[in-house]
Amino acid sequence: MTNPTKIRARVTVTLKNGVLDPQGKAIESALTSLGVEGVEGVRQGKLFDIELAPAEAERARELLTAACEKLLANTVIENYRIELVEG
Repeated sequence: MTNPTKIRARVTVTLKNGVLDPQGKAIESALTSLGVEGVEGVRQGKLFDIELAPAEAERARELLTAACEKLLANTVIENYRIELVEG
């Protein structure tokens, strides 16, 4: 009997366009002061690697969407992207 593999997902949360990103500006300034040339903009975000119990891909997406809507992202000012990862 084969053991069902877990579903792995990567959720990326970023600020929506037009929302000020003071942390991104601070990082941009720090990179410039460290001599990193050509940096014209930095937007920071959050990355979540999540493992789910075996489930169909569609069900996994439903669960992850609920997680984003309820906790992982502030949907007023943030966007999120869900990627199911192989392996």
